[in-house]
Amino acid sequence: MRNLISFLIRHSSWFVFLFYVAVSLLLLFRNNPYQQYVYLTSANAVSASVYKGVSSVTSYFNLHSINRDLQERNALLEMEVIDLRHRLDECRILLSADSLSLPDSVARSYEYHFASVINNSVSKPMNYITIDKGSSDGIEPEMGVVDQNGVVGIVSVVSEHAARVISLLNPNMRLSCKVKNSDYFGSLYWDGSSPYYAILEEMPRHITYHKGDTIITSGYSAVFPEGLIVGTIESGMRTKDDNFIALKVKLSTDFTRLSTVRAIKSKLTDELKEIEKEG
Repeated sequence: MRNLISFLIRHSSWFVFLFYVAVSLLLLFRNNPYQQYVYLTSANAVSASVYKGVSSVTSYFNLHSINRDLQERNALLEMEVIDLRHRLDECRILLSADSLSLPDSVARSYEYHFASVINNSVSKPMNYITIDKGSSDGIEPEMGVVDQNGVVGIVSVVSEHAARVISLLNPNMRLSCKVKNSDYFGSLYWDGSSPYYAILEEMPRHITYHKGDTIITSGYSAVFPEGLIVGTIESGMRTKDDNFIALKVKLSTDFTRLSTVRAIKSKLTDELKEIEKEG
């Protein structure tokens, strides 16, 4: 306490000076409109800069939730597109049969579940992905997995709170695909050379294609609905069979940057499996 009193007495002149400066500024800005205007303008500029900095920081931390919300909206839009596509197909079938009646709005519906990638490999001979959702979250084996860009893989093993996905970058996974706006389909697989490319083989030699054409799922399975983007044609490739060609496909999904994915299940899957067993 003695040291504090000694400090105040020793620097009392400075404290008196600062006090008079503060009083002078208060009187100056309170009684002079021009100085008051300058003060308020400067204060607003400083506070605006501070608020802008705070907003930038908080916006950065909100990016994850914003990204998740965007992916949920994209998923809803994608399901609507698939729904509309099947309705149009039904209408075309009826019109081709000279029917004037339109079908009821009964279209295929899909369940989807969001998950975060907690482990992923892209450089191994056989690559797998681990997600943080399992059976308690509605995840089941043989559900298709996609991200906001395209197909990712198929769920293979499920525990209560996690699941393993066979990545598209795995030679054991084959995906039925076709060139968009075409009825010709083939089998897409990964040849192990690059995480950015895959091979679409067994395509008829007489098909017409161009670099950049979109490759989509064919819908000839109970795993993925028709029309999901897989990638684009990079180039044609020679094959041993002269009746077929292979296409090098640039994958739309960047497997080196996977973060949030969604698992898709058709509500008709169980019914289709029962029919196939009976057949």
